[in-house]
Amino acid sequence: MTLAHRNPKASYRLAGRLASVGLGLAVLVTIAALVHGQATRAYLGETAGRAGGTVQLATTALDGYLERFERLPPLLADQPQIRALAEAPDDPALIAQANRFLKDVTGVLGASDIYVMDAQGLTRAASNHDLPTSFVGGNFAFRPYFSDAVQTGAGSFYALGTTSLKRGYYFGAPIRDGGRVLGVVAVKVDVDAVEATWTGAEYQVVVTDPQGVVFLSSNPDWRFGRTRPLDDAGAALLAATRRYADARLFDLPLTAGAGPDGHTLWQMADRGQAGGERREYLAVSATMPDAGWTLTVLQDTAPARAQALTLTVGTVLALALVAMAAAVVLQRRARLRDRLVLQAAAQAQLETRVQERTRELAAVNEALEAEVTERRQAEASLRRAQDDLVQAAKLAALGQMSAALGHEVNQPLGALRNYAENAVTLLARDRPAEAQTALERILAMADRIGAIARRLHTFGRRPGQRLVAVDVADTVEAAQEIAGPRLRQIGVDLSVALAPDLPLVRAGPVRLQQVLVNLLTNAADAVAGQPDRRIRLSAQAQGAHVVLRVEDAGPGVPQAIAARIFDPFFSTKGVGNGLGLGLSISYNIVKDFDGTLALVQGDLGGAAFEVTLCAAIGQEVAAE
Repeated sequence: MTLAHRNPKASYRLAGRLASVGLGLAVLVTIAALVHGQATRAYLGETAGRAGGTVQLATTALDGYLERFERLPPLLADQPQIRALAEAPDDPALIAQANRFLKDVTGVLGASDIYVMDAQGLTRAASNHDLPTSFVGGNFAFRPYFSDAVQTGAGSFYALGTTSLKRGYYFGAPIRDGGRVLGVVAVKVDVDAVEATWTGAEYQVVVTDPQGVVFLSSNPDWRFGRTRPLDDAGAALLAATRRYADARLFDLPLTAGAGPDGHTLWQMADRGQAGGERREYLAVSATMPDAGWTLTVLQDTAPARAQALTLTVGTVLALALVAMAAAVVLQRRARLRDRLVLQAAAQAQLETRVQERTRELAAVNEALEAEVTERRQAEASLRRAQDDLVQAAKLAALGQMSAALGHEVNQPLGALRNYAENAVTLLARDRPAEAQTALERILAMADRIGAIARRLHTFGRRPGQRLVAVDVADTVEAAQEIAGPRLRQIGVDLSVALAPDLPLVRAGPVRLQQVLVNLLTNAADAVAGQPDRRIRLSAQAQGAHVVLRVEDAGPGVPQAIAARIFDPFFSTKGVGNGLGLGLSISYNIVKDFDGTLALVQGDLGGAAFEVTLCAAIGQEVAAE
């Protein structure tokens, strides 16, 4: 079968393989999207369940805390000291007696402040009468808890104190003399204690008023922030009641949206500022009709989304491994089928040639039979010699590449499989943090394999002939990576000593790498099997030149053959260990650089080769 006949089929096979790969990737992406969507819904649902339970506990605790003080004002309004003061609000003795009584009751009950106002809202006695923030003399008739207590018999209100500037919940009860209201007893409850119980939890809690202003929050930066724009009616109400005194209200950098299953999602700045770090929270709210509040629990969605992503990555990796295994099996079958087809075609072609040659030989004159036989034998001998030479080169390359690169690549591949299995097991045991660590190690192993492939690709491409300014340090690093597997296979102790601030040299990057790789591998072959496997690579500037030296602790080059070391096909290695062209090619490459490659006396007892290159005059950089 000719090449012209094989090309269309090869093109069809290539197109089919590309189509299969594209279809597989599309299926993998679709499965990943479906798994990620379902996992996100499931984990967000679990998050919503936890947030719902937290909302119930928080509202119950807050209601219970306020109910402890709700019945206190009516009881105090019936106390003799309070009633006497209400009937004679200007009596100093009654005022002093009421002050002491209110201070004692406040200490016993744990309230923030208790105070008595007359019918006009003027405070006559208070538990904090002896403090700088005393309520005595203040008029609080504008507060709803005062007006509601006078009109309906009970009042309550939450606000920021105008005198103390502390937040609190206020209960009010009237002091009556028959049908006449003599004054109002007010109890202020400190809400800081409730808010303190939310600090440090894995969730955030905010309590908002009907106008959407945050009154309580586990995050102090969100306090007095507006969750929605304030309308005119709401602004007028806040101004009339002075609910937040002189506190500055601001708009929270909040963006509300809906999750996959209708859950409410808040995008909120972590520090309550427009430029702060934004986080996504799942919000679950509950109303508190008695207090007029809305309590919202904000559960961070980052753990749920991380779990969903981890599950998706694990699923994709598992599917990818299965697909890779199937692809390997199919590829092996396809190669076997192609090999059988090629063997059959070669056999048929060989049979045809034998028949043609037989007919030609039959027509040849008997006088030329001896000459034909001689030429046939010579041709067969030449073909065997050529085949042996090519086969030796192929076996040498395959031996070096498969032993070194196979070990270099199989090690991270084995690690990849172990980490993947560990990740699947950890995900099954609900240990996402450790699974993430395993996945990160998988990525590191993949990067390691990729680095090896990139260096081999650069080394194997066709070099140009243009000379450019080359960095010696970069070239040495690339040569180390290419020759590294072979050196590690032998167990070479390689030391590299590059002088600082080496000038750029005038050379070709890829061809200079080829020279260094050849010298390093020759040195490795020299120390293989020796007790001392040291190799030293050094570089230093000498005037307008840079000298690189590669020396080993091997047996060295005998003086008798030193003059022939750079001849083509001359080798000191055994049969099958090289063609004897490496040093000859390297010599000519360095000569093309206007440099020299010489065998010199080494310090390690073995062979030493010096590469002398000209320093680059300009800084021209071009890809080779």
